[in-house]
Amino acid sequence: MFDYRQYKRGYFMPPVECNDWVKKEYIDKAPVWCSVDLRDGNQALVEPMSLDEKLEFFNKLIKVGFKEIEIGFPAASETEYELCRTLIEKNMIPDDVTIQVLTQARPHIIKKTFEAVKGAPRAIVHVYNSTSLAQREQVFRKSKEEIKQIAIEGAKLLKELAEADGGNFLFEYSPESFTGTEPEYALEVCNAVIDIWQPTPDKKCIINLPATVEMSLPHVFASQVEYMSKNLHNRENVVVSLHPHNDRGTGVADAELGMLAGADRIEGTLFGNGERTGNVDIVNLAMNMYAQGVDPELDFSNMPELAEMFERLTQMKIDDRHPYCGKLVFAAFSGSHQDAISKGMHYRIEQDPSKWTVPYLPINPEDVGRTYDSDVIRINSQSGKGGVAYVLEHNYGMIIPKAMREDLGYAVKDVSDVNHKELGADEVLEIFERRYKKFTPVFKISEVHFKQIDGIQTEVTIEADGKTTVVEAGGNGRLDAVSNALSKHFGRPCDVMCYEEHSLKQGSDSSAIAYVGIKGDDGKEYFGIGIDHDIIRASIDAVESAMNRSMAE
Repeated sequence: MFDYRQYKRGYFMPPVECNDWVKKEYIDKAPVWCSVDLRDGNQALVEPMSLDEKLEFFNKLIKVGFKEIEIGFPAASETEYELCRTLIEKNMIPDDVTIQVLTQARPHIIKKTFEAVKGAPRAIVHVYNSTSLAQREQVFRKSKEEIKQIAIEGAKLLKELAEADGGNFLFEYSPESFTGTEPEYALEVCNAVIDIWQPTPDKKCIINLPATVEMSLPHVFASQVEYMSKNLHNRENVVVSLHPHNDRGTGVADAELGMLAGADRIEGTLFGNGERTGNVDIVNLAMNMYAQGVDPELDFSNMPELAEMFERLTQMKIDDRHPYCGKLVFAAFSGSHQDAISKGMHYRIEQDPSKWTVPYLPINPEDVGRTYDSDVIRINSQSGKGGVAYVLEHNYGMIIPKAMREDLGYAVKDVSDVNHKELGADEVLEIFERRYKKFTPVFKISEVHFKQIDGIQTEVTIEADGKTTVVEAGGNGRLDAVSNALSKHFGRPCDVMCYEEHSLKQGSDSSAIAYVGIKGDDGKEYFGIGIDHDIIRASIDAVESAMNRSMAE
């Protein structure tokens, strides 16, 4: 049954208007990042990670730059308890990194959790209980006061055990299922917890507001966050944290608008792994900031390596279109997009290489370890002349004349269309050379000699139909003289309409490439190229190929 009438909005608006977040244009500084990959992410896997896999993941998170890492729910899993003890006993936690452990607000679980973190240099103990209307009525069947009392008792026990242990502990509380909780009631519960903990500037507490299930548009969540941020007790000593999930596909938007609304901290996972549709994607969030010139304080400069580690350890697949890290996110197949990117790249070099303004590419792919030759301009039947020219220039240093690009573009498009496949740079080069380089099905020029008499005089030796003929002609330059000789011999025009040349590589042994376009007797333009250490020989080879094509087609 597909019946929308069985659903209704399950969220609650704040009792007062909270829209100050709208006045802020962008996020101007990084939040405190907390990775929950080893807990929330891990519990969502078909096959949870082993201890060794978790340790590898933990070390990678440190390398990326995370300073707070939730390592598990040690009272609920032996592997998570073992991970906690291994990190502590083997001194694997850097001085600037704080581990975080999760516990329900139940006495025996809290006590087990403190056993797990005993001896940690610094740890956040994160306690939660569910506060939503649906959970109160359907799961716990308890009143608001009874649910609040669970949070209060849990907060008290955390404080007592921390004081008895003498360790360096910070406290975090989550009104789990916050998005389905009446904001004024969530505030009442959170303030009751804060009043027990009495946070100070040296020992702040964390109030985490989880979108355990996304239930509204992001602007509603932002208003809920703003209401909480403005009305929490002892706010200057409280870190407001968000833990968005992605049920509506707007987890990133929830986090971004929530930060505008006053949140200081974000809990999430790499690439958005997590239960159901996942947690908020920290890679996406951080790179959104990066793309607007704000330091995210996380290092994603080697995205391919990070993605490989993630897929290998989690057995999850990153989508090819996943923002900033998917295999195709920088790829341009469309001809107009390719042309704009190519021109934008040249404009940047000409104007200001220190600034990135290239159309269709929000960031420089090289910043995250990607390459232009395999990641940006991709060639298939949708590609245009600009993209094909870019591939040849970027990979092989060939600067295709504008007059030649349309003919080349159609040639490449035809091959891709017939074969129904994307073409690699080497395949594009093969098509280019097969069509324009040493294309001699009709005739060949075996020798050319020049004399400087009344301009340039030439003797061109032409081999065609099994015969060898020496043709004499003159012109105002060497190439003009050769083209006149071909026109004289074959009785058809060989007027050079396009000529360009350049070096292919630096140094005394560099080769030159010449591009020639001639107008045939049908009025069409035909092209050829020549590559040789001698630019004159390269030019002759180019006009030879162009004339052959005009006669062969």
